[in-house]
Amino acid sequence: MKYQGPSQRKRTGGRRRPASDKKKHQLGSEFTESQVGDGKFKTVDARGNTTKVRTITADTASVAIDGETVAADIENVAENPSNPNYARRNIITKGAILETSEGRARVTSRPGQDGQINAVLVEE
Repeated sequence: MKYQGPSQRKRTGGRRRPASDKKKHQLGSEFTESQVGDGKFKTVDARGNTTKVRTITADTASVAIDGETVAADIENVAENPSNPNYARRNIITKGAILETSEGRARVTSRPGQDGQINAVLVEE
């Protein structure tokens, strides 16, 4: 895994060698591909004696409609601006447009980080 830090090259074009290997807190983790399906969650240890809940699969979303919040059933992912393949594979990320029982809704939360799917109804 490559270190996400300063450039590996100097201004002159010379190579900058890393002073040390990655520390444990500098390591990232794989992207959680939250999909449409029966609700399944995974708890992951996070830094600082905390835990994160990752959504593996979800079948409901909290959809905000005119100030009210309704639990809507997710039918499928209509489109996903981050990656067109995600829509085909029903992968839910922030910004994805979902087909729900209440209509089309845009995801405002991060399911792989928050463990919940919050969305706002999209006017068509």
